[in-house]
Amino acid sequence: MTLARLILEDGGEFIGEGFGDLHEVGGEVVFNTSMTGYQEILTDPSYSGQIITMTYPLIGNYGINPDDCEAQRISARGLIVSEVSTAPSNWRSKETLDSFMKKSGLMGLTSIDTRALTRRIRSHGAMRGLITLSTEDTAKLVKKVKNLPTHSGQDFVSDVSSKEISILPGNGKKVALLDLGAKKHIAQYLHQNGAEVTIYPANTSSDLILTGKHDGLMISNGPGDPKALPYVLENIRRLIGKLPVFGICLGHQLIGLALGGDTYKLKFGHRGGNHPVKDLSTGKVYITSQNHGYAIKEGSLDTETIEISHRNVNDGTIEGLRHKNLPIRTVQYHPEGAPGPKDSEGFFKELYDLL
Repeated sequence: MTLARLILEDGGEFIGEGFGDLHEVGGEVVFNTSMTGYQEILTDPSYSGQIITMTYPLIGNYGINPDDCEAQRISARGLIVSEVSTAPSNWRSKETLDSFMKKSGLMGLTSIDTRALTRRIRSHGAMRGLITLSTEDTAKLVKKVKNLPTHSGQDFVSDVSSKEISILPGNGKKVALLDLGAKKHIAQYLHQNGAEVTIYPANTSSDLILTGKHDGLMISNGPGDPKALPYVLENIRRLIGKLPVFGICLGHQLIGLALGGDTYKLKFGHRGGNHPVKDLSTGKVYITSQNHGYAIKEGSLDTETIEISHRNVNDGTIEGLRHKNLPIRTVQYHPEGAPGPKDSEGFFKELYDLL
């Protein structure tokens, strides 16, 4: 392998070996605590603009298969692992992680102390970083990192959203899915519960969605800062009250903004398949899959009309909303898993019943 380095904006440097498609990449460095599911994580559009650090030490050991991609292409900027497997073993495997990344144009860094990197991110927060093959002086590369655009305020959705309307035919309720970077399994779960799913690009007007005479609207997950999407937010405001509205992850945050709330950037976000979330109506705790760097600000919503339905057990952040008068439900976590536990997949049936 080829010598490669990770340079962080705080001056931190990690020296390892490059794999995948060898080229220089910059982005926001984050970490994911999942033990498996690296293929779904890499192809989740919500990671657009980010370099993903996997905390589990061995990645790639079951290879890559043609079925587990959550999107048709990789939107992440890079992947950092402690050790990458070069000899995967699984009956579904068709190629190595290294081969998949080469074909997908994704840069990787291995043979570094990912535990130390993760602790640095937890202490200082998610930060910009550069994976490079350059042997330039570290101080010069740090200046280069500081010239990278910050993750906040950028519109990553327009790049990962679908470009045209598509339909998954069905005989049940008609659901509109506003694609902000939707994972494949969201549409699949809606469809397998009997719905006809019409997938709309992120910039679709509220008037066009309403002409479809849908029974409900799902606003999907997606990358980045919800406040960087005024064109999406305005359409959501126009749709609220005209049909049932549901939101997952970025969709949850945008609905919170549309209802008069506020959002803020978390120090290092929630990314992984082991986040406990409490359903406040039942007291039941779900282990959930999550991937987000922003959250709804405590106390910013009108409690006379909106109730907090779910909370993160670890840090108490808002994980779900329920409108008291309108058919509006949101969750911050990913009920479809993919990867992750299936504890909360009943959310889709609950929404279908609500329709």
